[in-house]
Amino acid sequence: MLAGATAPALADKTKIDFWFGNQGDIAQRVQDVCKHFNESQSDYEVVCTSQQGYANALQNTIAAFRAGKQPTVVQIFDIGTLDLMLSGAYYPVNKLMADNGYKIDWNDYLGGVRSYYATSKGDMLSMPFNSSTALLYWNQDAFKKIGKDAAPKTWEEAADDMKALKAAGYDCPMGIDVSHDEVWQLMEQFSATENQPVASLNNGYDGLGAELVFNKTSFVKFVTDLKKWYDDGLVKLKSAQAGEDYVAAFADGHCQMTLTSVGDHGQISRTASPDMHWSVAEYPIYAGAERKNSLVGGASLWVLQGKSPAEYKAAAAFLNFIAQPEQALWWSSNTGYIPVTKTGYDFMVKNGFYDKAPYKGREAAIQSLTASDPTPITRGLRLGGMPQIRQEVGNALQAIFANQTSVQQGLDDAVARGNTVLRRFELTYKGKQLP
Repeated sequence: MLAGATAPALADKTKIDFWFGNQGDIAQRVQDVCKHFNESQSDYEVVCTSQQGYANALQNTIAAFRAGKQPTVVQIFDIGTLDLMLSGAYYPVNKLMADNGYKIDWNDYLGGVRSYYATSKGDMLSMPFNSSTALLYWNQDAFKKIGKDAAPKTWEEAADDMKALKAAGYDCPMGIDVSHDEVWQLMEQFSATENQPVASLNNGYDGLGAELVFNKTSFVKFVTDLKKWYDDGLVKLKSAQAGEDYVAAFADGHCQMTLTSVGDHGQISRTASPDMHWSVAEYPIYAGAERKNSLVGGASLWVLQGKSPAEYKAAAAFLNFIAQPEQALWWSSNTGYIPVTKTGYDFMVKNGFYDKAPYKGREAAIQSLTASDPTPITRGLRLGGMPQIRQEVGNALQAIFANQTSVQQGLDDAVARGNTVLRRFELTYKGKQLP
């Protein structure tokens, strides 16, 4: 009787909760990952629940942790990294994996990815998951009409191309979005590729006392140029296109270039006309600048404190499953995201992933993230309140393009308001040291 009574308990799977922020089609792909893991073994079951947005995932996790009802694993977006780091509410992923018998070569992770989620000593605190970076999308058919067969490598060349496209009768040579949701593609990616700081103290990596400085860098020139190109009809804004989304505007052939995430590559592949020829390239830089690695966008997976050894064993198994090269191939095939490890990338190359449509060209994102070893500026951002800071920058850019303020004054105002956010964050975590 005793043996019979205990057998079902021994056979029970260890269940863990995984909360994630993705919505829509990507949310379904995350559910597929969970399903594949659950079907791959019989010891564990991961229950995956969308929190309907990255910000919601962070806020809900904080509330759940305070109530003692936190998930075992949670997906936190890139700009929420500092909040988790300073919370002390996590089980460092490098320690989790080692404690559960997994030998992970953390140096296998792409430098631009690894540096964002690691301590100053290089110890990984969370597991990179859905990663992206910004690229230049360009219409090869339109460029052929102006005698070009390659995307512009510099902003000077891009300006010449836009003028030629306008002269050739194209209404929208380039479409961009200056809303707060897309500020990262302009301010953060531009600053990284040009090795320009967004904030002092090496973008906050050296302490919570960092102050925003993007109003004193070549970002000012970039915004000035964008505004001039807009005034000259070479650049169109999402808000100035009667509600037309800038990604859709590129896919339907209205805009001949756009700056957006590699994560949109899949959507454009599905929605562009079959006879439209287009490709992607690395983010342009100014002539004379030395190209540096772009920043990783997306999110990583954090394992939270307060769980049992059995639950941590399940979490480690789940993260190890996700890290396999075969999963990198599946994930990239079914989303626009990129592999986060060299091994995963090499596996995809070996399997011909980048050789044919609709995936051909996505290797530009890997080239962008690995354009250089991360510098003290291009490791990423360690700034608190980044969602609010992006909101301030987005508001400033919209005011600049609407002629409500000058470029310099608009950026000065955004910096002043953003620094207020940073000082508030610093007070919240007074006395805390960055890991």
